[in-house]
Amino acid sequence: MTAIKYIELKTGYNDDGPAWIGKVKISRSGSTVYFNDHAFKKYNGISGNFIDIESGDEYWISGVKKNGEDRHWAGKGKIIIDSKIIPEYLEMVGEEEINKTKFIIKDIEDVFPIERINLLLNN
Repeated sequence: MTAIKYIELKTGYNDDGPAWIGKVKISRSGSTVYFNDHAFKKYNGISGNFIDIESGDEYWISGVKKNGEDRHWAGKGKIIIDSKIIPEYLEMVGEEEINKTKFIIKDIEDVFPIERINLLLNN
């Protein structure tokens, strides 16, 4: 299954880590999320709810908020949004165009490392 999610790196940052909105692939069990050549496992961390399986970094991954305020209220910094999902994102938040004071538009390649992670976890 695929979905559009908000992803923010928490390790090494407060509420202002690098953040993305893009298409993810979710495992059948829902416990693993794949995005941008990373795999994240559900996790009860200090500030994150997922952990990068390979690096151990904590991330916050959530659905996109309909009010467009995905960053924590104390957070700052622009969010990178995948150019391919902009029409769907705008429909989700009820807007007509991207607010360029909040977002950086980039092409994010859909790389979901399912095979690599399966090999890593099963060896």
